[in-house]
Amino acid sequence: MFQMNTNWKHVLIMRMNHTLAARCSNAIALLEDKMLQLPHYLNRFSFVVLLFVCSHLALVAHAQPTIKIDGSSTVYPITKIVADQFQIAKNNTVTTVVDISGSGGGFKKFCRGEIDIVNASRPILRDEIQQCKNSGIQYIEIPIAYDALTVAINPANNWSTRMTIAELKKMWEPAAQGNITRWKQINSAWPDEPISLYGADEDSGTYDYFTEAIIGRAKSIRNDFTQSENDNHLVDAVASNKNALGFFGFGYYIENQNRVTAVAINNGKGAILPSSDTVEDGSYQPLSRPVFIYVNIKSTDKPEVREFVDFYLKNALLLVKEVEFFPLPPRAYKTMLEHFNSKRVGTIFNGKPAIGLTIDELIRREGRLQYENY
Repeated sequence: MFQMNTNWKHVLIMRMNHTLAARCSNAIALLEDKMLQLPHYLNRFSFVVLLFVCSHLALVAHAQPTIKIDGSSTVYPITKIVADQFQIAKNNTVTTVVDISGSGGGFKKFCRGEIDIVNASRPILRDEIQQCKNSGIQYIEIPIAYDALTVAINPANNWSTRMTIAELKKMWEPAAQGNITRWKQINSAWPDEPISLYGADEDSGTYDYFTEAIIGRAKSIRNDFTQSENDNHLVDAVASNKNALGFFGFGYYIENQNRVTAVAINNGKGAILPSSDTVEDGSYQPLSRPVFIYVNIKSTDKPEVREFVDFYLKNALLLVKEVEFFPLPPRAYKTMLEHFNSKRVGTIFNGKPAIGLTIDELIRREGRLQYENY
């Protein structure tokens, strides 16, 4: 029987991290018992090869539990920091994969049963509710924070630092395509210079929310603007062009406030800038919005998913602030955890966007006992 030299076993194990070392020790024992055909003249090169084989076998034989999350680029920073802290708390014994495909793209995967959790910057829509129903996918809806969708301009722009909803609508509505191309056409006091527009792509929940809030109808918008699912690309575009205007989540604005300027939004009650105060008191409207995670009810059978959501809601108050979002009150996270543990499925939004919903109004809605049960 082939038996690996004890000194080389020690070298082999020492080259690995602690978790893999434990796994590979078992794999080595398996190799010693089972690989009877190995020649006795194995040299050091063979041991290096065996190191690779051992590592591969150990990882395959003891694959870590994996939590699959996808969806909104806006919600990504929140879920990513939670996932990173969760993996640390679990000593990297659970793999949490967080990807970006937009809220719409995430819901497509979610309703096909491809992921455990979807990040969403708006509530699930009617067609998505139907898609999930057709696939037998039930879900738990969990608001996890508030965002202030931010309209941003280049710092060299000193004329449109305040805008009304009517001006934004005139700029972005479908009728503006090919017709409204210069600042002066929006406001006669503004310069006769070209407008460069940037925004989220059509799979984004930010795209859905912005069009509903500003135009009055989801996905109703001019098409001759630069779209991107990457908010950092939008920030870079606005920062590099004097005549640029774009929209994205508050967290991306606040991280780059030395490069771009937030526009104060006037919805008839004076121009209001996005901030923690104006989101919390409900005055930054209609661009304050709740953001969510949705959990596949079948995935709650997995211990790692239950532990992750529990960790998420118990640590959201601090971690949401760390990535420049606005946390819900502590009682809201306690309520959401109770809903999760009781597996309360469905949505309180009935497939409609949450335009103009304040934090207090959201909490009152969440207190309702009756959900639309998938």
